[in-house]
Amino acid sequence: MSSTVIRGVAGVTLLDLLFAIALAATLTAIAVPATASTLEGLRAAAAARYVAGRLMSIRMDAVRTSSAVAFRFQQVGADYTFAPFTDGNGNGVRTADILAGVDTQIGPSESLFEKFPGMQFLLSEGVPDADGASSGSTDGVRIGTARLLTMSPDGTATSGTLYLAGKGGQYAVRVLGATGRVRVLSFNPGDSTWHTR
Repeated sequence: MSSTVIRGVAGVTLLDLLFAIALAATLTAIAVPATASTLEGLRAAAAARYVAGRLMSIRMDAVRTSSAVAFRFQQVGADYTFAPFTDGNGNGVRTADILAGVDTQIGPSESLFEKFPGMQFLLSEGVPDADGASSGSTDGVRIGTARLLTMSPDGTATSGTLYLAGKGGQYAVRVLGATGRVRVLSFNPGDSTWHTR
């Protein structure tokens, strides 16, 4: 008969296990706020790119259909909803024609907050506008009093800036009227300047 002797068997002590759990909890506590901050930043950038993409989409619709197409921004509480409308009588998209049913809505109304929670059309207090001036207004929709941002069939557009803000940062979507070009800018609080994205 032979007997087997087990020697040098390694084990985990309760102290080792507690140390590993404490280390994992500490690393998680450090990582979660950093991850949340990163996600907020990504959400803000995505919201700005989404709005820019929607504007480019209606610009292509205007050129394709040879008629003006516009987003109409309507204030709802502290924020805005927006919906696309097309020109029904050849004189551009106008509020009176929308109310009369001549210029028709061609897509659903959208809310930035519903698609990107925490984001809204807003120029945060203390942030200068994209031209570097301090207007004193926090209104994020700067496209004229009619709140219509129109893209024309010849590729031109209404000039204006849409400011988007949330925990992830401050962005601006600018539309250059003569070319209809859409640009996305982000505000850097470190040097208080706007940068093209």
